[in-house]
Amino acid sequence: MTRPLAGPQTLLRTLNGRAILDTLAQKGPQTRAELMAATGLSRTAVTQVLRMLEAAGAIATAGVDRETRGPAAGRVTLHPGLGSAAAVHVDHHGAHVVLVDTTGSVRAEQHAPFPHAAPVNREDRVSHIASLVEECHRGVQGPLLLAVVGVPGIVTADGGIRDDLGPDGGAFRAALAARIECPVRVENDVNLAALAELTSGAGGELSSFALLLLDDGLGAGIVIDGALHRGASGVAGEVMHLPQTPLPIGAPVLNEAVIGDLALVNDRDPGAPVETHLAAAAKGDPAAQRIADEMGRRITLIAGSVALVLDPEAFILSGTAAHPVLVDAVSRVADSYSAQLPLCFLVSSFGPEAPLVGAIGEAASALRAAVFSRVLAPSARMAR
Repeated sequence: MTRPLAGPQTLLRTLNGRAILDTLAQKGPQTRAELMAATGLSRTAVTQVLRMLEAAGAIATAGVDRETRGPAAGRVTLHPGLGSAAAVHVDHHGAHVVLVDTTGSVRAEQHAPFPHAAPVNREDRVSHIASLVEECHRGVQGPLLLAVVGVPGIVTADGGIRDDLGPDGGAFRAALAARIECPVRVENDVNLAALAELTSGAGGELSSFALLLLDDGLGAGIVIDGALHRGASGVAGEVMHLPQTPLPIGAPVLNEAVIGDLALVNDRDPGAPVETHLAAAAKGDPAAQRIADEMGRRITLIAGSVALVLDPEAFILSGTAAHPVLVDAVSRVADSYSAQLPLCFLVSSFGPEAPLVGAIGEAASALRAAVFSRVLAPSARMAR
């Protein structure tokens, strides 16, 4: 005789609780009937789980449903005091901080350049970021539980940063965690941009792609078989130094200094920001158009080098590379090579905000995992 499948009630309650918490996080306030439809649970199971979650302080009432027929039904939502997470994007000029709750909703936001100039030491950068996080958290209910920080530079598996000053051995992460008193995850900013495109952007329907983001320099975020590829030491995607004729080995292909040199040889102001040159190219300035054409050529050759190794379905242009003038320049160069190597280019769904969008998504996901595990832990339920 075959025994029916069964399991301990605590396990079933945990699974049911996770299903309801995930539904509330994804769909917002729900009635019991809506939770039953979304999870497939019976009314009794939904009622039992909601009672448990209410006792745990995990849910709160959220008004009534007056849109459907019949008696008005009460809605429940995740409790706003469950906690928040900080999503941070740091570049060479400043920091942008967003606090999100378990639903991924933005609760507070602060953005400020570094004082005077880009910081030259870790302490300045940590202090600046921490002050923005603290300012955001003043008006948000519940504890700050974690932070996801996107930074330029190579990020190792243990959260260390290798930038122009060399490897820091995780010192930045440790200092920031101590200052804001919560765990900190450090990630390469271009990788976060690729995750944003993968989860809710131009890469959502692709199994593989390479995101090419131009900011102060050119970097790539690589997705293979639907997963971000960081490499064994975090170096994957550091394409700015790929060999490219006639540049000497080790020379940067495209960054602020290179664009300044291109401006100089084309009789334009080498100190002007790249957006100024691109705006002039859009208005028909021949010298500015030559700068844009050369930038487009270099980006396309980088894509071709990556394609010969990884053969992704598409390349997503992000940051300054998504400027219409550069998109056109890249398309023209790519068309000239299409017989030898067809390349598909798409434009980012998020533009310059892609790294921050990726940080928000990762912070919200990690926050939900931490909060829901704590709420549903057997020891926590027994304590209550």
